[in-house]
Amino acid sequence: MKIKVLIVDDSALIRSVMTEIINNQPDMEVVGVAPDPLVARELIKQTNPDVLTLDVEMPKMDGLDFLEKLMRLRPMPVVMVSSLTERGSEITMRALELGAVDFVTKPKISIQSGMREYTDLIADKIRAASKARVRARTIPQAGAAGQTALPQLRNPLMSSEKLIIIGASTGGTEAIREFLMQMPSDCPGILITQHMPEGFTKSFAKRLDSLCKIAVIESQGNERVLPGHAYIAPGHSHLTLARSGANYMTKIDQGEPVNRHRPSVDVLFRSAAQFAGKNAVGVILTGMGKDGAAGMLEMKNAGAYNFAQDEASCVVFGMPREAIAVGGTHEVGPLQALPGMVLGYLATHGMRALRV
Repeated sequence: MKIKVLIVDDSALIRSVMTEIINNQPDMEVVGVAPDPLVARELIKQTNPDVLTLDVEMPKMDGLDFLEKLMRLRPMPVVMVSSLTERGSEITMRALELGAVDFVTKPKISIQSGMREYTDLIADKIRAASKARVRARTIPQAGAAGQTALPQLRNPLMSSEKLIIIGASTGGTEAIREFLMQMPSDCPGILITQHMPEGFTKSFAKRLDSLCKIAVIESQGNERVLPGHAYIAPGHSHLTLARSGANYMTKIDQGEPVNRHRPSVDVLFRSAAQFAGKNAVGVILTGMGKDGAAGMLEMKNAGAYNFAQDEASCVVFGMPREAIAVGGTHEVGPLQALPGMVLGYLATHGMRALRV
């Protein structure tokens, strides 16, 4: 059975190019195109699509309003098609909170040739979306962090020496948000790689910073890694860990993509294995593909303790499954429980781990 896709976009050119891209894939087909959400609503009833691609900004009804109604009345996998602008990135972050599985960006230059260069990316995201577990979402509010009682890490040595290293992809923006909102203000420094294009990680970090007790920033490189802070890989570069004397530091570079990704989770995890060893705690969250599996195994072999999100709570169980399969993890748990599992491990094993 082919994946049935409905395209919703006010641009006739985008609809045409997306149709060509999707219909050229052996495992998917376009079952309808709509210039606005009102037409889309009728086509959903007629075609019963597996995946919807949805433009962020459209006439007659805003894409977000339509998405909110859709996820409330007929939840289904949605991939947003976003413009690479500050407004576009902020709206896209909101769409992910509302329940969209993922997004692709419209290229800045020649739309037709640019979209064709995105063929593999678009196809991969639609395939991942077709397998996604779609759930009703509760929209987070600033100040809602810390509602669950979690361990406080009052040993300053442990907080400054230990690190939490996180990797995620499809569904990861919301998984990371849920994880970080439970982190106490004295938690160890956190480094994060989330597969996301340039221009969106800054909005992502800004949104998280407004919701969490900890400070969240898009890494610029050469920051000292501090307790109570999270550093997100910028969409254009790999994020790595380094040391400068007694301090952990962030580094970014624009080396070649790894596992087709830049930033790559494997790159971050391998640097944590090299420079943090037993002082690192690895966390791999929802995502399609295998990025992070090999790096997590290197972290484990270097003495790190690693956690993976379980299948039931993942949007897509690709990356955690691969990390578990190669033997890179120690514990597996549901997303809601992972922050407590990580902090519980740190609270009970931190001092022992520091005796090197």
